[in-house]
Amino acid sequence: MASQIAHIVYAKKFFEKYDLFSKEKDEFILGATFPDIRRIDRSIKRKDTHLGFYPLDLNFKNLTSFESGWKFHLYCDMRREEILNTYDFYSLKFTNELWNHPAKMLEDILIYDQYSDWKRLANYFDNVPFISNDINVSQKTFELWYSILADYIEEKPDNDIEKNFFLKQPALAPIANNIIKIVDKLRKNDKVIEILKKVCEEII
Repeated sequence: MASQIAHIVYAKKFFEKYDLFSKEKDEFILGATFPDIRRIDRSIKRKDTHLGFYPLDLNFKNLTSFESGWKFHLYCDMRREEILNTYDFYSLKFTNELWNHPAKMLEDILIYDQYSDWKRLANYFDNVPFISNDINVSQKTFELWYSILADYIEEKPDNDIEKNFFLKQPALAPIANNIIKIVDKLRKNDKVIEILKKVCEEII
């Protein structure tokens, strides 16, 4: 599984590779960052947001732009794990700590600069149009999630931005400081950095 900045960068790479992609791109990105909304609402289960499309591929026929982005998120989660396992990533020290969140955060930092329109996208997230969904996420929760994401993506993450992002997620707030400490340890491992960059290169 990837974190939110990574999913946005992956979407950009997808748009560039398939330049005839006809769906509404901002709404696609909303869908691509939607499944982890469960982190701020304990009533939403992982199976509700991560098991909704089969097969997991890049065929978006008969799906809305939002649904296409949602499916794309799940595809990238699957593809990312395939790549990491190919390079034996989880054999490296600290990569499997705290449900992999430190590695995901480092990945966000490493590839942030591959997308350039962050402030516009953050403004879009701050004024997000509500999109009805099959799992009955309320408008309030929907808007809150994207407001949190707007704060997270507007500038390249540093330790403070990452920590604030986790503090807004009830299940992760208690371990926010520990996640940041492990991110700092992972930064010192050139092999970790090399493999995380390979994910971005190979995922689409």
